[in-house]
Order: sequence, then structure tokens, then C-alpha cells
Amino acid sequence: MRERRLPPRLLLLGLTMLAACAAGGPNVVDRAGRSAPSRGEVAASGSVFGNYLVGRFAGEELDTKVAADSLLAALRADPDQPDLIHRAFIATLMDGRPDALRLARRLPDNASAQLVLFGAEVAAGRWAGAEARARNLHRQGPVSALQPVLLAWTQAGRGQTDQALATLRPLAEQGRFRALNALHGALIADVANRPREAERFVRLALADQPEPTLRLAMLAAGILERAGRPAEAARLLDELAGSNDDLALAVLPPARRLVLTQRAIEGPADGIAEAYVALGSALRGQGLEEMATLMARLALRLRPSFAPALLLLADTLTEGERLESARETLLLVPEGDPLFGPAQLRQANLLDRLGRAPEAEALLRRMADAQPSLPQPLTRLGDLQRRRGRFAEAVQAYDGAIARSQPIRAADWPLFYARGIARERSGNWPGAEEDFLQALALSPEQPFVLNYLAYTWADMGVNLERAKAMLEGAAAQRPQDGNIADSLGWVLFRMGQIQAAITQLERAVELEPRSATINDHLGDAYWAAGREREARFQWQRALTMDPEPAEATRLRMKIDSGLPRPARR
Repeated sequence: MRERRLPPRLLLLGLTMLAACAAGGPNVVDRAGRSAPSRGEVAASGSVFGNYLVGRFAGEELDTKVAADSLLAALRADPDQPDLIHRAFIATLMDGRPDALRLARRLPDNASAQLVLFGAEVAAGRWAGAEARARNLHRQGPVSALQPVLLAWTQAGRGQTDQALATLRPLAEQGRFRALNALHGALIADVANRPREAERFVRLALADQPEPTLRLAMLAAGILERAGRPAEAARLLDELAGSNDDLALAVLPPARRLVLTQRAIEGPADGIAEAYVALGSALRGQGLEEMATLMARLALRLRPSFAPALLLLADTLTEGERLESARETLLLVPEGDPLFGPAQLRQANLLDRLGRAPEAEALLRRMADAQPSLPQPLTRLGDLQRRRGRFAEAVQAYDGAIARSQPIRAADWPLFYARGIARERSGNWPGAEEDFLQALALSPEQPFVLNYLAYTWADMGVNLERAKAMLEGAAAQRPQDGNIADSLGWVLFRMGQIQAAITQLERAVELEPRSATINDHLGDAYWAAGREREARFQWQRALTMDPEPAEATRLRMKIDSGLPRPARR
């Protein structure tokens, strides 16, 4: 079966996020199926317990505003209840409210509260107090990785640059978090206008991360530029720019000039916020969205317009389906920041998901007009139009993106794949086939392209041997992909290898049991093998799985009349 989509581009700190509600009314059910009281019932009761329940439930649903409002209301009525203090603190911190600092002072054993108090000392420039708090931070959980970095920045805040670098140097040369400690050693030296030391540290960070993240590459490029190594700085950014990813906009002109000429870190508070975002991004990569949100909020308490923290927060809000909140967060990214372009692309995606496609389209067109050399806005416009079935318009958008992508590189294969899908769906198979072959010329083993092209050939009854070989290669790469297993089964069916096709299609149904197309294919194979009752069962089953109207009509005809018998020779 073809997939008409593009491929996708620790321990907690001893605190638990707001837990699920255990009691409630009939109208609200959480993600685990448990019920919570309706807001009307809570308003009617006006009770501490009612506000507490709504706050807990809202926290589980990642509605931090309602959680903070409700738990603060409960706390005003019962100000000395320890569990309520703890939950109200977490809710206000996750919602970015100043109340978190007041509540943190009442939680001496809470690790997150200690980070809030540490941040307050940093923001006020009380470096002795900040250093004392850094030394006393918990040595367990993910924040333990940051403790040396936080300590070094407080030492830098006291003007003790040599001591700060001495704190990080042994950890930058060996240990689990070499790249993190080396990068922050480089940033501290850079802030102190010591370019040679900054260069030595940043080379250690890059050596530990042969494929640097966008943020590491941006920071390292600036340091290398100031150290008199412009060619190396440019090479770092060029490698990222070639990815065609949304974030590549941050290292393309005119944003590139800002990356190379403006210091991203002006002082210790900026450096500490940078460290929080690094940890938050790592936690998000492990699926710990709540902890990632918390680190983003801690960073924003020190740097309210810090674009990497705003993007991290928007990503975690998006994961929690808080789409409007995520969009509003992206609006806070300053227009002059290198990450402004990526933030706009994400805004367009959120507008589309919010059902505001015309606004998303208008934003992407404005971006394309403002930066006529960049392919990304037109690529995203084509994706939007393709998702909405506007295939001919999508082809035009992809045409523009490909024209802006010259010279074509291996990383451009998704553009040809996407345009191939749009061309095929708009009835231009020769053009689509040309695009899929071009995508394979750029990335010969790409399983998504192999699957789409080979399946279409099988459907057309052409190039079956080549299609089979292609799908065997794709299946070897993605053995648990039910769509590829189905495509291979369908090729075998079209080649007349019925028993082999049945084996493959049964496996595909196991992997993707709710696919109408795959169940339909298995029914065809059963019928060809003379297993007519089983065939009708599969077709009937496929009919319950929301097939497209034309597919549903074909299924009903097969249930009534079966498939034509092959002519006797």
C-alpha cells in the first residue's frame, strides 16, 4: 500500500506532575478514561476540594492556566496544606507565573523550587548566593548533569573566569557530558573576550558531537568566527543549510550574518538559560514533555524572549495538543532573531492544524515573497495543499521550491517525492514516475519512495520484477511496516504467486489491522486461492474501516459477486 505522507523529519526530579483526578462528574473524562467533576459542579460547590480536583485534572490535560488558577484558588482557602503548596507551585511554574517564586520559598526540599530560587539570585546579580545554591543542588536526576555548568556560570558572574574554566576543563576533556561542559567553557571564555580559549573548548565540543545540533553549530560558528576561523564557521553552517529542514532558515542569509556577528550569550544569565534549554531538548527527545516544559520555563524566567526556549516550549505545547498556546508562544520570538523564520514555519503548521488554512497559506506566501531564494516556505505550502487534496496547486508550489533549490543535492529527495505524490494524485503519472525515479537517484535506498513507486507499478501491472526487488529492499529496511509488507504482497499477487502473496498479506494485516486497503488485498488473494468465504469476510471487514467512497463501492460489488474467474486456456 502506498503511504501518501512524507517521512518524519531520566528520571524526574523527584516531583510528579499533576496527577489524574480520582472522582468526578459525568461530563469530563481524562485520557485514561477516568471522570472528573464538571466546572459547573465545582462552581456550584465553591469548595477547596473542587478547585483542587479541577486543578489536578487540568494539569493532567496540560491546561496550565486552568490548573494554576484553580490550585491558587484552593491554596488561598487552605494556605498551609503541603500537597496543595507543591501542586500550586508546579502549576504556576509550568504556566510561567511569578507566583512560582513565592511558593518556591515554601518548598526547601523540592529540586525545581531550588532552581527557581537559584534563578532569582542570578537575575538579581547576587552571585555569592547563586553560587551557594548551585553547590547545594540535588546531585541526582537529570539536573545533576547541569550542576557543574551552573556553578561555573556563577563563578563567571563573580568575575572569576579562570576558576569557572577550571571547573569545566576536566569535565570537558572526559566524562559523560563532555560536549555540554566544553560548549559552556567556550561560551564563558567567549563572554570574557578570550577567543583562543573559547576556540579550544569549542573544538572539544565539536569533537564529541561529529554531527552537531543546530544550536551547537550556531554557537560554535560564532565562536570560530570571532577566533579568526571564518572558513570553518561557514562550513559548519553550510552543512546545516543543506538539510532543507525548517531550522535551516536560521543559518541562511540574512539570519547567517546575525549568527556570525552577534554574540548569542551576553552574560551568565544567558548562559544558564542556554543550559536549561539544552537539557530540556534532551528530555523532550526522551518523551519527557513535562520536564522539557519545566526547563523551558526556567530558561524564560532568565531570558523572556529567548527564541530557543520559546521554540522548545511551543514544541511541548504542540505535543500536548495545546495548539493555540503553542502558536501564541511562537509569536513571542523576536523578528530580528535567527530563529524567527523557523518560528514562522511552525506558526503556519499550527494555523493549518487549527483549521485556519487560509491564514497559514497567506503566511507562507508572505515568507516566500519576502525571501525569494528560500525553498522552505513553498515546500510547506505544497505540503499544506497536498494534505487538503489540492494536488494541482501543490505541484505548482513544489515546482517553485525545486526551482529555488538549485543546484539539486541528495538532501532534496523529499521534494521530488512530495511532488511525485501530488502529480500522481492529479492524474499526471508520467511526471510522477519521473519524480520518484529522481528521488531514488538522489537517495537510492529510500524505503518510502521505493514503496510508493513499486506499489503503483504493481497496480498498473508493469515492471513487476523490478517492483518486487525494490519492495524486498524496502521491507528489509522496515520489517515492521505494514504498508510495505502489503505492497510486497500485492506485487506477488499481481505476479500470480498467490500463496506467497497470502503469506505476505496476512503479515501486513497483522501489522496494520485497521487498514481497509490491506484487508481488501488479502480478500482478493483468498478469492484467487479459492477461499471464497474468507475472501468475503475480509472484504466485509474492510468495509467497516472507513474506506474511500470509490473503494467502498468496489468492496460491495466484490461481496455481492466476487472477482471474475481467470479465463480457461
